[in-house]
Amino acid sequence: MVINSISKQDLEDFKAYILVEKNFSQHTAKAYCSDILSYIIWLGDEGCEDAGFDKIREYLHFIQKYNYKKTTVARKIASIRTFYKYLFREKKIDSNPAQNIISPKRPKSLPKFLSKEEVEEILNNVNISTPAGYRNRAILELLWASGMRVSELSNLNFGDLNLENNEITVFGKGAKERIILITDRAKNYLEKYINYARPLVAKGYTLPPINDTTPVFINKTGYRLQTRMIRNVINDTVEKIELPKKVTPHMFRHSFATYLIENGADLRVVQELLGHASISNTQIYTHISMQHMKEVYNQTHPRA
Repeated sequence: MVINSISKQDLEDFKAYILVEKNFSQHTAKAYCSDILSYIIWLGDEGCEDAGFDKIREYLHFIQKYNYKKTTVARKIASIRTFYKYLFREKKIDSNPAQNIISPKRPKSLPKFLSKEEVEEILNNVNISTPAGYRNRAILELLWASGMRVSELSNLNFGDLNLENNEITVFGKGAKERIILITDRAKNYLEKYINYARPLVAKGYTLPPINDTTPVFINKTGYRLQTRMIRNVINDTVEKIELPKKVTPHMFRHSFATYLIENGADLRVVQELLGHASISNTQIYTHISMQHMKEVYNQTHPRA
């Protein structure tokens, strides 16, 4: 396997760029870097800085034989476009050969969400008899109350909290800062977790003094709680109550948005709360709401 040494260094620099400057999640950064590595391996001796538009098209034609899903192909194209945009920005290439590469249209699918009753059932079945259990309840209350991404919640520091005004500052995709609002109930669980449960979560470990950069949610050794553990919390609870759905942390976000729009929230407000760059990303929840209204209509109207 031959890898051009300059391309290999470009990939290392690109990884640092998307993680630090673009604030990509670890999961997304790993996928993008894997896509670029495959492309670099395919190029062989030829460096990515020397490849032109025709070479990129040739590579995209090459990967068609693997019968990837349209969403996978779209991501691979997005990876290459982002990579070359970075190289052009860093003046490692004179022009961007990937600028006019067109991504395939992704099939539109409505995001899955939970009913208010299903959310409450999940919340009420979290075991809060232990410090870690109380932490878990505070986490799920926040997800449901705010619509924040699980990565945003994991990255929360004490300097981001303004609980007096029921506000939290989060840093979303592309390191974009926004302020989200939380309910009094979520605030109550969070405050009790911070004051009583958090000091006991890492039993046997001495926690450092709290400052603005101290993580809010910690694991049993006192370090920042990772997103994988939050997913495990949800999986364990859903399995216990035998809810006939595969529930992910992102479903709390979808449910939050759907519930707001069903109850008349302005689309622009929901866009701001979710941190969507484009209103088109938020509009999908109006389709969910309409679908739900049709289901209720068909079930309840005597002539339906």
